[in-house]
Amino acid sequence: MTAEAPGRAGFVSFVGRPNVGKSTLLNALVGEQVAITSAKPQTTRRLIRGIVDRPGGQLVVVDTPGLHRPRTLLGQRLNELVEAQLAEVDVIAFCVPADERIGPGDRRIAERVVASAVEAGAKAAAIVTKLDAVPRERVLEQLAAVGRLRDWDLVVPVSAVADVQLDVLADELLALMPVSPPLYPPGALTDESVPDRIAEIVREAVLEGVREELPHSVAVTIDEIVPREPEGGAGDADRGRGGVTEVYAKLWVERDSQKAIVIGRGGARLREIGTAARAKIEPILGGKVYLSIQVKVAKEWQRDPKQLGRLGF
Repeated sequence: MTAEAPGRAGFVSFVGRPNVGKSTLLNALVGEQVAITSAKPQTTRRLIRGIVDRPGGQLVVVDTPGLHRPRTLLGQRLNELVEAQLAEVDVIAFCVPADERIGPGDRRIAERVVASAVEAGAKAAAIVTKLDAVPRERVLEQLAAVGRLRDWDLVVPVSAVADVQLDVLADELLALMPVSPPLYPPGALTDESVPDRIAEIVREAVLEGVREELPHSVAVTIDEIVPREPEGGAGDADRGRGGVTEVYAKLWVERDSQKAIVIGRGGARLREIGTAARAKIEPILGGKVYLSIQVKVAKEWQRDPKQLGRLGF
């Protein structure tokens, strides 16, 4: 970046229905997983920021929970979280998949995106995701349909899975940002805390292969992360005290029947969860991990204001 071409930096918020590919796109732009992904709807429950360094500056991408008609207090609070975020970014990007027809929910969200952009003095963009899932003709149809919704500042089709047009998207979004020095140090990927990232990884492992009613009822908290120095011998390492990091987590569900599902016969399912989670936690902590997961019941926590507060919502 030169004096003639100063750098740009700013925030873009990805907004859309659940399961339109926002988190997958964020991870692809960052180049590393900073947001968990799942085929289950409403997987994202927090604002996740991913940092993308480009030759022309720095893009901070904010992944948001999918906007939906809430059935619980948790759902209401997630929608409110998204609404509040829209007032604090430079670009609001409406995300819609190429493989699904635009419906009333998409139209409502598109209207809200444009209204929020006007209120906040932000730009309004549209991103057609999952470009790889349909033929070219269908992509063109979807682009035309998106164009009929509103007069966007930017419309870009992408595929996060096939790495199609990701550089184009990043550079076009960056061009809409204000002139600014970088907002985060070079090389930073996210401002998520380590405990929060680990909690999300454990929850992601729980979501794999579970029944439809369970995902919304699962929450994870981290009690303690304790580095241990080697005490000599492989036996200590096997017990999580041989130079590994001990992580103590609680996995919360709403009913005893859900607790049984998560633990599985003879603890088999819980062991699978631990194995899958450890594989992603170890690169973050830079070494071996001993992961202890306790499964607890907090009855109807999605509807209880006090319990929602204790669980961080």
